[in-house]
Amino acid sequence: MEEEEKKGGFLRSAIELVVMFVIILAITFGITNYVVTPYQIPSESMTTTILEGDRVLSEKVSYYGGSPEPGQIVTFNDVDDEGSVLIKRCIATAGQTVDLRDGEVYVDGQRLEEPYTQGRPSYDLESDVTYPHTVAEGCIWVMGDNRTNSLDSRWFGDVPLENVTGHAFFRYWPIDRIGGME
Repeated sequence: MEEEEKKGGFLRSAIELVVMFVIILAITFGITNYVVTPYQIPSESMTTTILEGDRVLSEKVSYYGGSPEPGQIVTFNDVDDEGSVLIKRCIATAGQTVDLRDGEVYVDGQRLEEPYTQGRPSYDLESDVTYPHTVAEGCIWVMGDNRTNSLDSRWFGDVPLENVTGHAFFRYWPIDRIGGME
């Protein structure tokens, strides 16, 4: 009888362990697909706000009922390279007009104060985008903070809202740069 109880206890423990493992995987999958996703930054396009190699978290919840706002750092599926996720700053939303003049960005005729660019000029890139440019309905305009080294909406145009994957809000690596971003 004792031997059967030991076998039953072992089997019950093994089943509980498997069930806990499945639950943990399901929770992890749910969180990373519907709440927050970690990303490693692959380029210098957001320097000095975010450096190449930094690891950030991008939350999805705030965009379920709304859209990105100008100034927020967003992650989105690359419009030119399926499977790639990019990170840039939202500069303008649907209906707003973006213009580039003398290395400065203007939205709806107002020059933006952009301390995060560290004074780097924002010049037009050789593309099909012309200025002034009005952002299409259901889209946003994004630019990297490192304006002299960023392929962004100046290159590929508007980003459809369905491509937006989240609001990048927190750097968790490297440890000496841990904290919120904006």
